[in-house]
Amino acid sequence: MSPSVARLAGALLAGLLLAACSSLPPAPPPARDSLYDFALEARFALRVNQPDAAPQTAGGRLSWEHRAGNNRILIANPIGVGVAEIDTTPTLSRLRTADGTVRESVDADELMEAATGERLPVLRLPAWLLGRGDATSLIERDDWQRPTRLAEAGWQVDYAYDDTAADALPARVTLRRADAIELRLRIEEWREAP
Repeated sequence: MSPSVARLAGALLAGLLLAACSSLPPAPPPARDSLYDFALEARFALRVNQPDAAPQTAGGRLSWEHRAGNNRILIANPIGVGVAEIDTTPTLSRLRTADGTVRESVDADELMEAATGERLPVLRLPAWLLGRGDATSLIERDDWQRPTRLAEAGWQVDYAYDDTAADALPARVTLRRADAIELRLRIEEWREAP
């Protein structure tokens, strides 16, 4: 085989391998009960009702990685332009905004308020996203024993699923605090964090 034919054959083989790799189906999402460290991609819609004011709404995208009690949340506008990044650890949280401003606090919820305009329970959300509460929470379940509603600390969390599997992860999560705040998440992808 001549060198030019060998190169052509190698290029064709590489192209076929790349095409085969790109056509593989995505990995199935992990099972809810065994998931602790995760990453997700979602769209969000936030509605805030303040007394004597018109409701305020905001929406966009978020990427969230939760690993070993630490969180990294990237918030973007609806067309994907980064607005803020929040990193939390058990002892310190940091907010970076698109204009380069950096704020630090021991209170992650305070930083989320700076990013979204509302105080959201950042440190409780990873457990709530998976349908896990604390000792005070009330959890309702469906026929497959999946969480459908969780109530804790003045918040109500509702879950909807795209899959009927008993260990499915929620595809839609809605968090409400009375009539004041509603946060809707449409989760497009769940992954186990590396």
